[in-house]
Amino acid sequence: MPDNLQTLTATGAEIERHIPALAELRISVFREFPYLYDGDAAYEARYLETYRQARGSVVVIVLDGERVVGASTALPMAEETDEVKAPFLAQGYDPERIFYLGESVLLPAYRGRGLGVRFFEERERHAQRLCELGAGYGDAKVAEQDDRPSAKPSYAFDWYAFYAVQRDTDDPRRPADYVPLNRFWHKRGYQCHPELSTRFSWKEFGEPAETPKPMLFWLKAARPSDGASLAQQ
Repeated sequence: MPDNLQTLTATGAEIERHIPALAELRISVFREFPYLYDGDAAYEARYLETYRQARGSVVVIVLDGERVVGASTALPMAEETDEVKAPFLAQGYDPERIFYLGESVLLPAYRGRGLGVRFFEERERHAQRLCELGAGYGDAKVAEQDDRPSAKPSYAFDWYAFYAVQRDTDDPRRPADYVPLNRFWHKRGYQCHPELSTRFSWKEFGEPAETPKPMLFWLKAARPSDGASLAQQ
């Protein structure tokens, strides 16, 4: 971990005390291109509450002292909304077998220090640990101490997945120094799947209300030896 930064992995009730700081961070980072998100703290708090309540969720948090400067979210896709699951179901994927990587946000001053790589590593490690524990959609720390069969349903992932917003290359709001993260994602083993497209809505700066934005999903086989063959099972 660079400098004096600390990374912690929060699950379940551990997430709650960080929600106000996480909401503030997300609003700050997502106002940048390409999201241009005009967010508010109340909505963000409700959104983050999903991760506190969802089975199998995790939030990777980067602290500089007591200040939250970065965060990354993930949860089993089965815990996500129908809106997220719909393009996968349409293509024959089983959401029960996908670990969904939410957003990663990091303040500009802390970029270029390897934290983006750490976010992917920690979220994938969390998914692997859940599978190894046989914990199903339970809190991994609780499941280790709970021998009830109902607390440990069958659990396996074939894929990791995340989405990215699509913007035109000639978008006038695109900063001159903006560099898409496609190359970084490819290095992490992810591939863009144009057939997995959808639209999510949010309010941009300058918009009177929310409008739908085009999104594409990226996938990586959770079990490289056989993951690709499981896509349509």
